[in-house]
Amino acid sequence: MFSKGQLLFALLFIISFSIILIRTYRKDKELHSKNYKGVKWVGLFFALFIIFLFSIKYLLKN
Repeated sequence: MFSKGQLLFALLFIISFSIILIRTYRKDKELHSKNYKGVKWVGLFFALFIIFLFSIKYLLKN
């Protein structure tokens, strides 16, 4: 299906992309925590709202 060269390239790409992503996240972590303080609450309330909508749908269906 895939040649050994393609598999090797995919493996090296995944490893290097992950390393770059982790380094970039660590570099920007302090800046993001300062600028986006309330984002966790917005995400939590959004998830609760979606759960609420699905529970209403389930209750009204039965």
